[in-house]
Amino acid sequence: MTQPATYRAALATGPGKLEIVERRVPQPHYGQVRIRVEACGVCHSDSATVEKAKAGSAAARVPGHEVVGRIEALGEGVQGWSLGQRVGVGFLAGEDGSCPSCRNGDHVNCENPVITGMTVDGGYAEIMLAEARGLVRVPEELDAAQAAPLLCAGLTTFNALRNAGARPGDVVAIHGLGGLGHLAVQFANNMGFHTVAIARGADKASLARELGAHRYIDAKTENVAEVLRSLGGAKVVLATAPTGPGMSETVPGLSPRGKLVVVAIASEPITVNAIDLVFGGRAVVGALTGTVADNEQTLAFAQLRNIRPLIETFPLDQAQAAYDHMMRGNARFRAVLVMNPQHSGANA
Repeated sequence: MTQPATYRAALATGPGKLEIVERRVPQPHYGQVRIRVEACGVCHSDSATVEKAKAGSAAARVPGHEVVGRIEALGEGVQGWSLGQRVGVGFLAGEDGSCPSCRNGDHVNCENPVITGMTVDGGYAEIMLAEARGLVRVPEELDAAQAAPLLCAGLTTFNALRNAGARPGDVVAIHGLGGLGHLAVQFANNMGFHTVAIARGADKASLARELGAHRYIDAKTENVAEVLRSLGGAKVVLATAPTGPGMSETVPGLSPRGKLVVVAIASEPITVNAIDLVFGGRAVVGALTGTVADNEQTLAFAQLRNIRPLIETFPLDQAQAAYDHMMRGNARFRAVLVMNPQHSGANA
């Protein structure tokens, strides 16, 4: 079958605006592969590209960094990958290898990273180019639409939880039950933690328990810190809801040596009382995504423990609707663009 000469992509053409365009199919450069995209998650971080887009800019980008697809072309110098292989591309898709962080082995904090959908075109498209060094192996058993959010939301929460210092049986609280939080609750439960979900509204209690929470705290009617202290204090609070005040009120509920681990970026500041930090040795730290190996381990753990995101799928033609749906906070819980709908999984 003859390869089509063009493909469709959703290009950020102005603040908050996506436009479906047709482009010529590119050839991968040295060290790159060309991917036929199956699905791409719609993440709030995509707004860093879409909301800052300038009308008429020659540097307009295709957003999207939760990409699942198959390799259909290999550039020179690519080894260890094959045509037809199922792969994923996450937020960090390559590093410079020479900055101080990279020289110290901390590639996640590279000062000049390749960021999918921001510094290079991403997965809101039928085709994309990717650095071979940034590829993630995706198990065949995982549905593309469900695997896509695991490459960012899944990786971010899984890696933060497993590196936070909690042990099975410890109280671990998930602040927020949105796109990140609903996955974090599942991961925390399956890691053996006494899992507490924190959100606003009694209507979220049943969902929290279905996802694996042993206790739900309604921050609208309960004192979050007092409830956490009644459980012995949280060894870890993973902050997935982008609210500074909400994060702040969890700090007094940490156990001695407990940590507030922040993965959501709030517009308001996080405020803490120095007494809560000094007396008890508590800490507030941030966590950013992970390596390609971390991402493969995230997918493997999700497959092993049957952890899946709750998703709504949209065809590429509805990229604008999917993005707007996500930005309004209406997605339950992750919006995913599917390039070949007849082969995608049903909405979860």
